[in-house]
Formats: sequence, C-alpha cells, structure tokens
Amino acid sequence: MARVYNFSAGPSMLPLPVLERASREMVEYGSSGQSVMEMSHRSREYGEIIAHCEALLREVMAIPDNYKVLFLQGGASLQFSMVPLNLMTTGKADYVLTGQWAKKAIEEARKVGQVNVVASSQDKTYSYIPNIPREACDPQADYFYICYNNTIYGTAFQEVPDTGSVPLVADVSSCFLSEPMDVSRFGMLFAGAQKNFGPAGVVVAIIREDLIGHAREGIPTMLDYKTHADNDSMFNTPPTYAIYVCGLVLEWLKSLGGLSAMAAINREKAAILYDYLDSSSFFRGTVERNSRSLMNVPFVIGDADLEKKFIREAEAAGLVNLKGHRSVGGMRASIYNAMPVEGVRALVAFMKKFETDNR
Repeated sequence: MARVYNFSAGPSMLPLPVLERASREMVEYGSSGQSVMEMSHRSREYGEIIAHCEALLREVMAIPDNYKVLFLQGGASLQFSMVPLNLMTTGKADYVLTGQWAKKAIEEARKVGQVNVVASSQDKTYSYIPNIPREACDPQADYFYICYNNTIYGTAFQEVPDTGSVPLVADVSSCFLSEPMDVSRFGMLFAGAQKNFGPAGVVVAIIREDLIGHAREGIPTMLDYKTHADNDSMFNTPPTYAIYVCGLVLEWLKSLGGLSAMAAINREKAAILYDYLDSSSFFRGTVERNSRSLMNVPFVIGDADLEKKFIREAEAAGLVNLKGHRSVGGMRASIYNAMPVEGVRALVAFMKKFETDNR
C-alpha cells in the first residue's frame, strides 16, 4: 500500500489506525451482524456508539457539565445561520472579520439582525489577526463571534479574546482537537468534522445550556438548538457512520496522550515548516509571524508558472493537495492532527530540492 501525504484543507487525512479499525469493522461491527452504516439510529448498538463518542469528547476536551454536545448536519456553514437565529435575542452581535468564512458568517447574521464588525484584517488580505479595541465592542451584544483559525489564510487567534459577560462564539473547524482549549471561556464552539475529527457530514456544536431555548419564534424546528439538545442529537437520523468514525478518532487521540500530547506534535510539525520558510529566499510564508496557524500554512514563490510546476511535481512525489485556495493562490499545506511529522519532513525535503533545482 502506497499512501500519499495528503495536505488537503478538508476533507483531510484520517489517522491510519482509525482507517484500519474502520476497515476491520466495515462488514460487521462487534457481534451485531451488520455494519454501522446499516444500523438503525434507534438501535441499542448505535445508541452506545453515539453515547461513547460524546463521552470521549467530553473527556478529551474536559467539557464542563453545563454544556451540551450536539452532533448536527449542514456543516459549519449552516451554523452561520443557526447561531444568529438562536442567540441573537435582542438583535445585535459583534463579529471579527478575519477571512472568507467570517465574512460568510457576517452575511448570514445580517439577515437576522444588526452586525457590528469590531475589527478586520481585510486591509492586508487577512494575513494577520487584528487587535480588538475594547471600545468598539458592545457590552449589550447578544454574542461576540470569531473564526478562531482561518483555513484559507493560515491565521489563528493566539489567545482567547476577553469578551466580558458577552458570550464568545467561535468557529473552530480547522483547529478543533489540535490543542487544549478552555471550553468555559466560550458560550459556544462549533466545528465541521472533516479537518481533525472525522469524515465530512457531521458538525459538532458545544453550547452552554443557558444559551439554548431562546430561538426566534417561527424558525424551522431543525434550526433550533433546543430541538437537538432535547433529543440527544437524535431528533432525525444523524450522520451515523461519520459519528462512529469520530469516536474512533477520539480513541486514537486518547491513546496518544490527549490534547496536550497532540499539541506538542502539532507545534513540532509547524516549527519544521515555518523554520524552513523563514530561512528560504525562494519560498515565502504569507502570514505575519504573531498570527500563524499551527494547522494551515500558506506560502508562495511569487512566480505563477513555478508554483504550478511545484504543485505538479509535488503530487508526482506523493505530496498531494498543496494548491492554495483559489482566492489566495500559491500553495497551502494543511498539517492537521493525522499528518505525521514524517509527512512534513518529506514536504520540506522536497521544497529544498525544488529550490535548488529551480533557483
């Protein structure tokens, strides 16, 4: 078997032990005589699978008891609408504009109420995390929204903003489970699974209980967090197989030593790549140093033809999905949890050779 190193921003690599375990259990899960794909979501067997996944997530993240864990559908993009429909109770919220996904969230929130953009990095193509002036923040806002890690632009908040009594809501899709996170600092976190948690098709929302039950009157039943909280994510058929794989990923994470151990590995991987970019006069990182993401590393050569050649030759060498997002260009290496250190070393070795051959 010749597996490539997959640097895709999502869907991304899954840990090989998880894939191997899922492969062994594909035809029959345990002694059930059936695949998880075939199970009724109302069955005892599947009830144990989803409960185990939630319990593991609570353990790995140290989620406080006064938070609900919801397994939802529609991806993080549906949360751009669900958040204001459920949390914008007086009709106004603060947002920080740090990239395309934050911009899309702002556009959806404006359909519901008043959005105050308190800070933005649009002036420099979202290449940094802006300072957040306290005087620009509304202490009466229903919530304060950030995209914690910006997949396209490779920026990340280096610390949790202090929003006082205003609940902090964060899209953590591309940094979820990459390092310890104090859930109690947030009113709500949500993440699409297809970066660090599992296959595409499920989004997890972690919501403080007091924020549930205040949805706008008349919104569709499926868009009300209370619907899913009251039914343990089983109001309708959930993405059963994706949740099962998420549970396997959590077991793998726990076996490594949890989020602290994962964070140390992620810092090592990022340092290998950033140190090379900082020393190279051929490749250049595009993010200001104090805003760099551990998960998504965009870089450029500055010559479109050479960049196309790099992507083409890298793919031939088993380093795939390095093309940057169409809105940015260049290259991007997404080095999520499942990317081994060896994969990043292989990428840097290839970059060094390419630099020598094409200078």
